[in-house]
Amino acid sequence: MQKSFILFILQVFLFFCTTSAQVKLLENEKFPALFSFGDSILDTGNNNNFNTVTKCNFPPYGRDFPGGIPTGRFCNGKVPSDLIAEALGIKDTLPAYLDPNLQSNDLPTGVCFASGGSGCDPLTATIQGILSLSDQLGLFQQYIGKLKGVVGEARANDIISNSLFLVSAGNNDIAISYSITARRFQYDFPSYANQLVTWSSTFLKDLYGLGARRIGVLSTLPLGCLPGARAVGALEAGCEVITNQEAQLFNTKLSSMVDSLESTLPNAKLVFIDVYNPLFDIVRDPQNYGFLVTRNACCGTGTFEIGVTCNQFTPLTCPDASTYVFWDSGHPTERAYRIIVSEIVHKYFNNFI
Repeated sequence: MQKSFILFILQVFLFFCTTSAQVKLLENEKFPALFSFGDSILDTGNNNNFNTVTKCNFPPYGRDFPGGIPTGRFCNGKVPSDLIAEALGIKDTLPAYLDPNLQSNDLPTGVCFASGGSGCDPLTATIQGILSLSDQLGLFQQYIGKLKGVVGEARANDIISNSLFLVSAGNNDIAISYSITARRFQYDFPSYANQLVTWSSTFLKDLYGLGARRIGVLSTLPLGCLPGARAVGALEAGCEVITNQEAQLFNTKLSSMVDSLESTLPNAKLVFIDVYNPLFDIVRDPQNYGFLVTRNACCGTGTFEIGVTCNQFTPLTCPDASTYVFWDSGHPTERAYRIIVSEIVHKYFNNFI
């Protein structure tokens, strides 16, 4: 009895310690809004009305999202844009800027400009008919005008300078443009990675020029561990080797650029956020995180289905995505994202304060 009581007290103590740490992060300095740019890791539905196959506003996408509806998120539920907004106490979901149902009262707390399939390389967006980083920046400029109309210029400037900006790009440049276009013949991969970093640097400087000061730059995922790559490539520890090496090289160069750029931009807080290793750790030791399936995705056969090939008529889709690391052949499940977001929020977000 005494032992049980001691364990109970210890559990209560640990709960309050953990809760206090979370509250401290949020109360040190409030982020008034969240803005996300880049690709499908952060996209909350901007591709829905484009004439492209790179969209997912149909079942079974969104089946675990509130209301069980497909919203254009490349996931069974919420994506990191939503989960980070939720973790920071901003709002439960981050709306897509191009959502026709977007309301004026959504604007002051942030929106998503990311477009599934996009990348640092302008070609990556062009061949898919979706928003390039430059297009997304143009929409952000449009947004600023609308925000000023809602809250006034002074408040709008304050929101933008104190909010958190997230950028995820590079995944599709490596997985698509360098794999299937002439880019492979124009560049060896180290040179292409350098060019991607140059494009990324230009975007970050342009974003800073529009008032952003707190910018988190996400690494790529471990691309060789995605089900689509694992289905076709030579494996090491369950992942395709060359693609992971390319992703790691790009991430190293991107991290160095972010650190260097921060020192040149007054009052900027640029933070490189590693999402490669948290997901790689889950793939390498799924049982430690409560997952049963890592090689295949939940949708269909789990090897190639993504976007329009993962639809309500796709056979063999799993009944419970919570036991899977991946939802489709290129994207984690909401549960996997939640684990990754919890880790990166606690590891990196005090760096923005």
